[in-house]
Amino acid sequence: MTPDFTPTSDGIVVVDKPGGLTSHTVVARIRKLAGTRKVGHAGTLDPMATGVLIVGINRATRLLGHLQLADKSYDATIRLGSTTTTDDAEGEVLATAPPDRVAGVTAEAIAAAVDGFRGEISQVPSKVSAIKVDGRRAYDRVRAGEEVELKARTVTISRYDVLDVRPDADGISVDVSVDCSSGTYIRALARDLGAELGVGGHLTALRRTRVGSFGLSVAHSLESLATSFDWLPIADVAGGTFPRYDADDAQAAAIRTGRPLPGLDLAAGQTAMFAPDGTFLALYEPHGPVAKPTAVFVG
Repeated sequence: MTPDFTPTSDGIVVVDKPGGLTSHTVVARIRKLAGTRKVGHAGTLDPMATGVLIVGINRATRLLGHLQLADKSYDATIRLGSTTTTDDAEGEVLATAPPDRVAGVTAEAIAAAVDGFRGEISQVPSKVSAIKVDGRRAYDRVRAGEEVELKARTVTISRYDVLDVRPDADGISVDVSVDCSSGTYIRALARDLGAELGVGGHLTALRRTRVGSFGLSVAHSLESLATSFDWLPIADVAGGTFPRYDADDAQAAAIRTGRPLPGLDLAAGQTAMFAPDGTFLALYEPHGPVAKPTAVFVG
């Protein structure tokens, strides 16, 4: 049974972010509900997007950087036939393909084009991304009328499935489901798919369904959190994510001050270290015959 939350509790809240809110606004809402300012999130979602947003509270904000949150899943709708300034439906239309050219794009052609975007690919992020250019966010520079050129980056698309293709008089809507590495821009996938097909494309809907091991099944709306603050204690998250080591009293005292522990046979990578009373203390990793801390979460 999850203990009652207090403003000094350390843990994670998995939010099902609604459309129209920034990730920063969600963090502000959680600060108010949790009664603490020590709140942060992992993996920004655009205002248009909905779905899984991982929010850390108090000491769990430091745990976010150690969790395996690199792999993400999305459901999205791509609109073929036009391009926009933001690569999504919130931008101004830049160009529209001739109707006869759009009508010539078949479901088979879409499937073949999608094949080329699976695996490790080079992707140029959207110009209105949160990437910093000379200390300022790219989207701030674009909104100020500046021309922004971003460098391509390597990302991995492990799954890119076409779920439905719906042509109409003005274009083609394509529903897709994507598993990808951190740093992937689904808006850029929409833009590049349209470019590959020669008709342009942009994103019209985006829902993140998973971040690491956290999916929609454990996500909560802001409205439900206001009624019942469902959270995951830091000990549960650490114990469920990393191999667990239960220290004795002497070891726990050493761990609390971040001292190396000789003679421990820990698995490669990070191990969650627990006190005899079940308190999550730290993350340690092996360095030859000695285990050393990567992060200590208690004073």
